[in-house]
Amino acid sequence: MSVTAAETVLAIDTSGPRLQLALAGDRLAVRAVEEMAKGHAEILFDRIGRLLAENQIAYHQLTRLAVTTGPGSFSGLRIGISAARGLGLALNLPVIGVPNLLALSLGAEPGQPVDVVLDARRSEFYVQSFSAPGKPETPPALLPGEVVLANYPAKGTGMVSDPQVDILRLAEFALEVDPAAFPPDPAYVRAADAKPQTTKLVARAGH
Repeated sequence: MSVTAAETVLAIDTSGPRLQLALAGDRLAVRAVEEMAKGHAEILFDRIGRLLAENQIAYHQLTRLAVTTGPGSFSGLRIGISAARGLGLALNLPVIGVPNLLALSLGAEPGQPVDVVLDARRSEFYVQSFSAPGKPETPPALLPGEVVLANYPAKGTGMVSDPQVDILRLAEFALEVDPAAFPPDPAYVRAADAKPQTTKLVARAGH
């Protein structure tokens, strides 16, 4: 799916200890990042309005929205996803949900395979392998630390472990994708249905 000159996306990330916003489109690539452990809900719409005003963009000029869907802070994810869904409904815009592990892969070297390994605490890690940034090779999984240390990154594969999403790269990614393939649904990963994926992921890492 190719972006047209008329496309303008607003991206939102409240999944971690910061508020991240970005605008991307034709000759437009700006971001606003504000460190904060909590309180996203109280200032989110004020900051969105400020970013739009600073770049002379009106709400009705937006053509799509994007939001991180996790894994991440439960409260933060709920705030960001709810805000994006609400704006999408009010403005009649598609809302693109981008899982955090995929979003993190976008910061890797273009065209090269990469493993995203994110500390999930409790001696566990969120893991997902990509054949190239933004192109999943395996589903996300939650693995024990000893398994991750023994198998990741795979030979010849890069690794991303910094949990901060590059919000501008996410916005630019959201310009190119089919919204139907990226619903704005929470992606918590730390759930029972993540466990059967472990064998497949470890087998992939052993190549």
